[in-house]
Amino acid sequence: MGSFQDLLSAARADAAGRDGADPVGRNGELPVATQCRVVVCYPPASAQDANGHEARTRGWAARQLADLGGADFGGDFDEDCHYPAPLYFVPKDTVCPIELARAMGIRCEADLFGGVAPYPFVATKAITHALESPDAPAPPGWCDGFGQRVREVVLPGGTAFTRESAIRLGERLLRDGSVRAKNPDGIGGLGQSVIVDPHQLEVHLDGLDESVLASRGIVLERNLQEPETLSVGQVRVGQTLISYFGLQSLTTNNKGQHVYGGSRLLICRGGFEALLLRAPTNEIRLAIVQARKYHQAAFESYPGMFASRCNYDVVQGADELGRWRSGVLEQSWRIGGASAAELLALQAFRADPALDAVTASTVEVYGDCPSLPADSTLVYRGVDTRVGPLTKYARLERDTDF
Repeated sequence: MGSFQDLLSAARADAAGRDGADPVGRNGELPVATQCRVVVCYPPASAQDANGHEARTRGWAARQLADLGGADFGGDFDEDCHYPAPLYFVPKDTVCPIELARAMGIRCEADLFGGVAPYPFVATKAITHALESPDAPAPPGWCDGFGQRVREVVLPGGTAFTRESAIRLGERLLRDGSVRAKNPDGIGGLGQSVIVDPHQLEVHLDGLDESVLASRGIVLERNLQEPETLSVGQVRVGQTLISYFGLQSLTTNNKGQHVYGGSRLLICRGGFEALLLRAPTNEIRLAIVQARKYHQAAFESYPGMFASRCNYDVVQGADELGRWRSGVLEQSWRIGGASAAELLALQAFRADPALDAVTASTVEVYGDCPSLPADSTLVYRGVDTRVGPLTKYARLERDTDF
């Protein structure tokens, strides 16, 4: 990979002329508002998880979305219920396959806060990289052309669905330094290990079930030293399209692990082109361009996809040889850690039609959190059965300095 300026120039040239493209994979259908709808969470939370942070955060978001659209909140989706109006879904995960979405009545981005994909692996980190070789095994529906299209906007790496492919890929990457092995389904920084030599890679692979590896795969990519992770995203609710960039922070969970701790975002009306005009540095501008290329390539490579909420993690930093790198790590076409900030921004834009940008943030605190900032909005506070004591809140600022 070349210098920073080479990266920026190449990525901007490739994306030039695409600003008129559909920014959120609309699939040819016009969005409508959530008015005269019932907003529901999907799938229903289990008894064990009903009071957990994920279910209650999703419920909080669904209530905000209902308020934004003048709709009713219907709680968890009940397939036996005869609802008085069309449904607007807030799914836990990307809905797949497309046939399931259609059976639920989800036909375009106006029907959900999240996204729809044709295969489960499309909603994971697995698609970020091409296969170890063109003839390497992959699940049905795999599009290796996507990995080729985004090769210059992601870190050096690859995806493997067999032990043999993973070993060959890992040995090649290890020649230039350590490698990060990722569970494609991992979230919040979990499910990752740093690999420094071929023996460690083999030990890591020994711990993976072959059938799981064949269906979900493993991601191996260049490990960076003291990286910084940015978020770039877009959300459409009703007729309002917003886009954002921002920085993620890490925190320590109740097990002593470093995990996602929140985001601080600059959020503006409009698409990626409007966002680029607000980028304060070349590094952030590059992250936006890279996320846009990844976004467009995904929706063009996997026909039938659509999403109203799209978030892309972009990592920047130096590798072990001192080379500065920037690349998209993964996508999120579902409710996520930054969604509380997104929803506060949408509420602010609705309240003030002249407002065109805000700064919003989300914070996650494990353990005791005795007090919150006076201007914060509490999203969740409780003892989750899986992660322990946790508090989640969001804040909105009118100051857009970043």
